[in-house]
Amino acid sequence: MSRPRGPSIALAAARAALAASALFVAGCGPRSDGANGYQGYVEGEFVYLSSSQSGTLTQLSVQRGQTVGLDAPAFALEAVDETAALRLAQHQLAAAHAQFADLQTGKRPPEVNVTKAQLAQAVAQAGKAAQQLTRDELQFRAGGISRQQLDDSRTNAQTTAAQVHELRSQLDVARLPGRAQQIAAQSAQVDAEQEAVAEAQWKLDQKRVATPSAGLVYDTLYRVGEWVPAGNPVVQMLPPQNVKVRFFVPENVVPLLEPGRAVDIQCDGCAADVPARITFVSSEAEYTPPVIYSNESRTKLVFMVEARPAVANAAKLHPGQPVSVKLR
Repeated sequence: MSRPRGPSIALAAARAALAASALFVAGCGPRSDGANGYQGYVEGEFVYLSSSQSGTLTQLSVQRGQTVGLDAPAFALEAVDETAALRLAQHQLAAAHAQFADLQTGKRPPEVNVTKAQLAQAVAQAGKAAQQLTRDELQFRAGGISRQQLDDSRTNAQTTAAQVHELRSQLDVARLPGRAQQIAAQSAQVDAEQEAVAEAQWKLDQKRVATPSAGLVYDTLYRVGEWVPAGNPVVQMLPPQNVKVRFFVPENVVPLLEPGRAVDIQCDGCAADVPARITFVSSEAEYTPPVIYSNESRTKLVFMVEARPAVANAAKLHPGQPVSVKLR
């Protein structure tokens, strides 16, 4: 497994030395007008791209030093399990939809036709039994048959009539949709399956990460084929709007500063001054060495100030770069 690579020890030491130098110059240099500029350095607020899911890195679409646009493919992790889980959830949703539709339509036409045929047969038998009962009643009054035979005929007529009534009721029930409670339960099941599909789709989407903004690919922290734990950054980006300059001013200059004030940034190798605007003025003082407070050492108090260049000029500055800042 590759470990995420942060700034090198040498770079960290250089930044620390630069900060100490900036404090020293600010504490010992000109304090009234800043004619020679106030010392500082460039800082980058990095964005670390990671996935909420674990997996093997199968695709790295960017490389260190590359400038990319918004929503550009950054990297992808293997997604075999997530793809299978999404298919399963989609099939279960389709089954829930089909069962919900079946509850709303009642029985199938062939099943209804069977009940119709049984009803027709029962109607015929009931008609025959009713005719036989009429004849037996005449025969009984004439003394041609016994009461037992008449009772049997009457029972048969009643039984066949009851069968007709039963089959007609069954036919009515077969045409009805499912009960309201069953339909409501199945509707809830459909909703649950839809949520499962959405969750599976989200997990699959997490296996492919795109850039949240345009900017510089500062570093890549894993190689293709390595296992990436969930939440571990794979790509380190520096959007241009995240570039800022930190510089230090003496105590008597702080009242002149406020967010929005324009400054000019000077650096070695810059063809021209880089304009910027102050975005933050620290309310807490820092000491230049030695860290001993007295009325005599009060002149060594300095305050940190942050300024940001325009997005179009951010590429001219690089994190860790020493600069000099002049107030306008």
